[in-house]
Amino acid sequence: MLLSIALLPLRAPALWQRDAGRIALGWSLALLLPFAAGHAVAHTLLAESLFGVELTLISLAITPKVVRAANEFSWGPMKEVAELFIGIFVTMIPMLAMLKAGGAGGASAFAAVARAVTGPDGQPLPRAYFGFSGLLSSFLDNAPTYLVFFNLAGGDAQLLVTRLAATLAAVSAGSVFMGANTCIGNAPNFMVKAIAESRGIKMPSFFGCMAWSGAILIPLFVLITFIWFR
Repeated sequence: MLLSIALLPLRAPALWQRDAGRIALGWSLALLLPFAAGHAVAHTLLAESLFGVELTLISLAITPKVVRAANEFSWGPMKEVAELFIGIFVTMIPMLAMLKAGGAGGASAFAAVARAVTGPDGQPLPRAYFGFSGLLSSFLDNAPTYLVFFNLAGGDAQLLVTRLAATLAAVSAGSVFMGANTCIGNAPNFMVKAIAESRGIKMPSFFGCMAWSGAILIPLFVLITFIWFR
């Protein structure tokens, strides 16, 4: 799914512009059909969809038409972002589940991540939580990323806001800050890009966004790590 978003606009722009929604649907079905019994998938999609519909209805009800007209409001960018992010959330669910299994001590493919964020004394390593949560948040919305690494750190809110406050700060900062690393790290990133392109403004490609963000943000994240999360 992520490779489709990254490569098709460069290699087959006409195909991507015409069929982005169908491509996202295809990847989603490729996952959902073999694993149709997963209730967690249905619950996640339903919750996200209802929240989006509620916000849309509220906006339509309270935003004056003249304001929408002045801002050249269009459903096109919203439709594009919704199609792609539904596909991203669906296809990322197995990886999130494996991360949680790794944190529970299972034989998960991501059990190595759980070991990497834990020191020899069994205590969480804030710098590792900052880096790993940021890496995942670069390609997925920050809310599920935060929840995964919050649970990976033990999930005890009382402990995380006191003795392990540095770990909670690392998870929070990584999940939020590094969403800016790519144009899909947070839904608003992609929404702004889609709105700009719908108005004829040339925007960087997926890799172009990463080049700009990497040059500017990565040195800052390294500095943050050494200052606050050693």
